[in-house]
Amino acid sequence: MKLTNEELREKINEYKKKLSVTVVAHFYQRDEVFEMGDITGDSLELAIKTKEDKSDYVVFCGVGFMGQSVKVLSPNKRVVMPKAACCAMATMIDGMQFDASVKTLNEAGIPNENILPITYINSNAEVKAKVAQMGGMVCTSSNAKKIITKALEEGKKILFVPDRCLGQNIANQMGLKSCVIGDGSNPAESDIICFNGFCSVHQLFSVDDINFYRKKYPGILIVVHPECDPAICDAADFVGSTSQIIKYIKELPEEQKVAVGTEFNLVNRLRPKNTYVLSSTKPECPTMNETTLQDLYDILKSIDEGAPLNEIHVDEETQKWAKIALERMLAL
Repeated sequence: MKLTNEELREKINEYKKKLSVTVVAHFYQRDEVFEMGDITGDSLELAIKTKEDKSDYVVFCGVGFMGQSVKVLSPNKRVVMPKAACCAMATMIDGMQFDASVKTLNEAGIPNENILPITYINSNAEVKAKVAQMGGMVCTSSNAKKIITKALEEGKKILFVPDRCLGQNIANQMGLKSCVIGDGSNPAESDIICFNGFCSVHQLFSVDDINFYRKKYPGILIVVHPECDPAICDAADFVGSTSQIIKYIKELPEEQKVAVGTEFNLVNRLRPKNTYVLSSTKPECPTMNETTLQDLYDILKSIDEGAPLNEIHVDEETQKWAKIALERMLAL
């Protein structure tokens, strides 16, 4: 007999009391899953917080690269995922595609010693390891500008993977020239050369959406994530990471209307009044929403039975280099 959500919550809480587990949930998870999290936050925040956790198992409700980041930073922990979901952006680039991108820069007259790669945290461990081996590091949407500013001190071209929008938006903020591999530009003429990856959710927002809300609600504020297209970010009042968006909106007067361009589940729980989703369609991340209460119950049951499902494994060499890429960022 299929259990109701209320029955699932009850059994999940029973397992959480019985087992040495910590349930971790990303901001984009559906509400009923997010509410079960012992630790909640954005991707890097979760990886850092779980380093201090003492449980035997980290049960990560999110997408694959996030579970990998926990495993990379805490290799002795057992990390499992209720659903083996994959971030679409992270799957857009693998080690072979990274090598091909470097080759494209070489063919444009930029030798390896003049390339400093930076990968957005939304990438798999293999890509993070490749980046580290070339002297590069990881960044997040909240620290990308700081990381790139530091990287440019070496006087090298920045190869930014995988999100072209974040790379271009940071370049625009800093007054730098950027290009996207394959757009017909000469990479040698740009400061930041971006891989052609993107977030499908953040591509849903348009300048027409912004114009609609500004016309309907004069004085409304437009808040967006830097994974949005540069045209969207240029037209917004505030551009920030998930955590920065939460902080910004929390500090607004309750009567201030705001339209937010990021994942629906986050926007929906920001505040009860005067908050709108900046899209005519529901901007819901399909992979983040794969995880259900049933999945969470099933994974806890599998741990209790001694046969955990969906355990994250990273080979020793990849783990070593991916950790270096993450630690270089944390050191800054």
